[in-house]
Amino acid sequence: MDNNNTQKQIQLELKPEIARGTYSNLAIITHSHSEFIIDFATMLPGQPKPEVSNRIIMTPEHTKRLLNALMDNITKYESQFGFIDLGMPMPDFSNGPKS
Repeated sequence: MDNNNTQKQIQLELKPEIARGTYSNLAIITHSHSEFIIDFATMLPGQPKPEVSNRIIMTPEHTKRLLNALMDNITKYESQFGFIDLGMPMPDFSNGPKS
């Protein structure tokens, strides 16, 4: 078996309270030299201000891996369901994010 073509599979435990998920329609991203911080919030009519439900802290390397995974999944989604129109032009990431 060629080790270059095999990927290590990770066994995840998904607890029921986490499996329910949390709705978010707002993400605020900040960064320092050593980490990216992503706050997920929900902004709803009648609420005075958005409430942060989750904060994810990642290294720059893991954040870029997340970006690549999201881009791959968006491409697959759009090929199956059609273009996601945001009402504004988006940057061209067809060759991946700039390093």
